[in-house]
Amino acid sequence: MPEQVVRAVVADDHYLVREGTRRLLETSGEVVVAGAVGTADELVDAVRRLTPDVVITDIRMPGGRWRPGFEGIDAAHALRTGHPGVGIVVLSQYADSLYAFELFKHGTEGFAYLLKDRVGDLDELLGAIHAVASGGSVIDPKVVEGLLARRAVRGGPEALTPRERDVLGEMAHGRSNGGISRALNLSVSAVEKNVNSIFMKLGLENSPDIHRRVAAVLTYLGTP
Repeated sequence: MPEQVVRAVVADDHYLVREGTRRLLETSGEVVVAGAVGTADELVDAVRRLTPDVVITDIRMPGGRWRPGFEGIDAAHALRTGHPGVGIVVLSQYADSLYAFELFKHGTEGFAYLLKDRVGDLDELLGAIHAVASGGSVIDPKVVEGLLARRAVRGGPEALTPRERDVLGEMAHGRSNGGISRALNLSVSAVEKNVNSIFMKLGLENSPDIHRRVAAVLTYLGTP
């Protein structure tokens, strides 16, 4: 069954990137681009006027009233305050965890952080768009891999067992319980027990306002 068509606004200060993203999305048949803008201020105004389901924005759009280098993230937070139902995909050239944590610092629901080269991988980009449109969250696999590699050297929280850290590592790559079961050669029930134990140890309560799997990954990876 095809995904529901999503109305989107695209924001990037580079015209060719902006229009290329627009055309790529519209050729999929799964996204209608209601507007394409070049600044964070224009993005906020376009969302107010066009009421899209999803925003796809570059992390940097120089100029205006926003923090230099964080314009897309600041605009995303402003949009979340004024338009809580809009999903937001932030495209970034930075694999550094600082930017991902900055995006997710007030919550994870309806946010995605992808590296810009994902624009060329239509399935990845569409997956993120549909995820945030339905309130889900996505972290770029390359960002996760780098953070997990650093954690492998530094060590993880002592509260988690080695098996729980293995499960959390697979969770970080976006795998479902079934996918984790196959990757680690565990029963699904064993995976579920480990996942629930991870949530408990990391203090993540079951709440409609937070995507616990993403929050668990962010909590585990921690700040540098």
